[in-house]
Amino acid sequence: MATTSGKSVLFVCLGNICRSPIAEAVFRKMATEAGVVDQWLIDSGATSDWNVGCPPDARGLACLKAHAVDSAHRARQVTKDDFMNFEFILCMDESNLRDLNRKANNVKNHRAKIELLGAYDPQKQLIINDPYYGSAEDFEKVYEQCRRCCKAFLESNS
Repeated sequence: MATTSGKSVLFVCLGNICRSPIAEAVFRKMATEAGVVDQWLIDSGATSDWNVGCPPDARGLACLKAHAVDSAHRARQVTKDDFMNFEFILCMDESNLRDLNRKANNVKNHRAKIELLGAYDPQKQLIINDPYYGSAEDFEKVYEQCRRCCKAFLESNS
């Protein structure tokens, strides 16, 4: 699936039920509000296969709902095709980055630029920590980090 402008982003975390679906939903809403969502292919995925087919964590969905952000995402694992189909693959921590770079090495001539989403954070918080074993406040922190990063990423790619 390609977009007419070729703009595409895949958000990635370990299980694709906490951080990356929040980032995907936040970015999709921002792109919609900016009137550019039709110019983007937007998705999220996991480095692991643990939660394939599962909805996002209920705490993450509650956080999104509190901010009037919708998500109908189901977890999926990153595929080799993703490295060819996406211009940007933005991940949450160094472990994700290592896993993605290792997988990308097995894809000849991949086009994806693999980066930490936190590289776009104006507050310079490079790592978006996994809130899975945390509280609702931890999910709120992830939401706020994703909001800042996605805003800066969208502005730098519009």
